[in-house]
Amino acid sequence: MVIEQAQSKKRKYNHEENDRMMGFSIEDQLNQDLLEKVLSWLPTSSFYRSRSVCKRWNSVAESASFRLACQQVPTRDPWFFMVHNSHLDQSTVFDTLQSNWKHLNNKRPRRNRAIEQQSIVSADSSISNDLIPVAASGGLVCFRSTGSCAFVVSNPVTGASRELSALPATAQNQNIHAIAMNSSSRQSYRLVLVSGELPNLAVSVYESGKDYWEEEIKLKSQKAEGKAADGGEEDDSTEATGGGGGDEVLYFLSKTGDVVATNMQRSPSKQYSSVITVKNGEEIIYFLSSSGTVVACNLVKETFFEYPRMLPVCYEYSIDVVECRGEMLVVVLSEFLETASLRVWRFSEEEKEEKDRTWRQIAVMPLYMSHELYGKKADINCVGSGDEKLMICVNSSKVSRYLICDLETNGWTELPKCVVDGKPKEFMSAFSFEPRIEACV
Repeated sequence: MVIEQAQSKKRKYNHEENDRMMGFSIEDQLNQDLLEKVLSWLPTSSFYRSRSVCKRWNSVAESASFRLACQQVPTRDPWFFMVHNSHLDQSTVFDTLQSNWKHLNNKRPRRNRAIEQQSIVSADSSISNDLIPVAASGGLVCFRSTGSCAFVVSNPVTGASRELSALPATAQNQNIHAIAMNSSSRQSYRLVLVSGELPNLAVSVYESGKDYWEEEIKLKSQKAEGKAADGGEEDDSTEATGGGGGDEVLYFLSKTGDVVATNMQRSPSKQYSSVITVKNGEEIIYFLSSSGTVVACNLVKETFFEYPRMLPVCYEYSIDVVECRGEMLVVVLSEFLETASLRVWRFSEEEKEEKDRTWRQIAVMPLYMSHELYGKKADINCVGSGDEKLMICVNSSKVSRYLICDLETNGWTELPKCVVDGKPKEFMSAFSFEPRIEACV
């Protein structure tokens, strides 16, 4: 009897203790500033799930002070904004932190054709959509109209977007080679366009803080330095495309006897593939010419030059340029001796002797993985992510693969398929961005 009474008191004590503990409400006791600081450090996807906890937490997302708290988080693990073969109205991302696919509730941004000046447009507007992603930086992705030279910048996480002021008429009528984006802070960004016909190139720059396109910069040609990757002298075909002739088309016989042109036909979203780096305080934009050579435009010196060709022109290969670790790298898929090879290269510009400046391999896919690409006529579209990782999309009518390359370890990981309604989705390319709620368009 005594034991039963003691147990009853113990149970009663526990219930009373629980009641007192439940009496402490985070809703009432936690300081608003502290709550916002805690929530700002959550992964972006976790924060959006936490909004369903209560009305107070849900309202935090719209708080200006919360966005300021988010700015104090130095970096966030990147997401890859995936480009579909179709279904341009849908947004799919790969979360590198959680290693899974996500479908954003926000639809693709839509252009308001009636607005000629800068405007804020709704992400779920009902007007027609003809936008494809062409560049990304920080927490933003830039889209270009396929029917005109209009640009829209969007935050994929929040869905907020803005149509940029119209490109000057002189630039609209020129052939665009490169579109790159650069964010100096989370409140401002720059869009850089390289246009014209080699060797007559020009640069147009849009400043978000000023909301206008700066006066067009004409670039002067500068002879490329260095030798071919094999250490030999550059051949006649390299000279024919170097020094400002990179848009010339060369024809050669493939191993199967087919006539092949060097003129590259890239997917629409990667047609303007380019990257920006800062070297010795000088901003440089790199892009691929139509013949597959790398062109570098120095925005400070207002000059451009072409790098020596990496492989002999007779090799069939796909190539893309990426930025990683603050430098320009090149990814190449080639076929040789009845197998395929996927390698990452960098140009050793730091060498004192000009003869030592050449392309050097820094990573290579294991043969058992790359051999599966042999004969698939695949195209690669690549993007740098953080300081050490690259994402590589490999596509053709016969293959569709997505890989992460860790440059530090030379580790290659194939991503799982993105399955929707029992069918795997296929993507053409990807753009890397930080999922930041506070990134302003």
